[in-house]
Amino acid sequence: MIEIIKDSDEKKRIARTVLEGLKEWFEVEESREGYIRDSADWIFLAAKEDDKVMGFLCLKETGNATVELAVMGVLKDYHRNGIGRQLVDKAIEVAEASGYEFMQVKTVKMGVYEDYDITNRFYISCGFKELEVFPLYWDEANPCQIYVMSLK
Repeated sequence: MIEIIKDSDEKKRIARTVLEGLKEWFEVEESREGYIRDSADWIFLAAKEDDKVMGFLCLKETGNATVELAVMGVLKDYHRNGIGRQLVDKAIEVAEASGYEFMQVKTVKMGVYEDYDITNRFYISCGFKELEVFPLYWDEANPCQIYVMSLK
């Protein structure tokens, strides 16, 4: 069900399908297009069933020992079915096998937006721990919460 995708065009096609289906979370076109473009160069995991895409997750190296969960999306029809958890579990497995020691993820700080509170609770339930909040990393309305996880 979770596949590692190597082909750059397939990565971009999957990212576009999912992110355009989640515009309420990926509403800024420039950012969305950046994720789609950059996904071609990242470790790319896709959740599929009978060649139908349900979601994806990308990992990018941020240091010699650290990988970031750079972008993740699961189409709304598949929310609350364990797809996100399967993607994160596979990402942890792939990151460990690639020799990384830490994984990080950035999201909007808990308590700012209800939708992002759901995202925060998801990452915490996957084993991520709060590292630091950067209030102005994106902008005042979107304080950046960084979560980390040890892979060793």
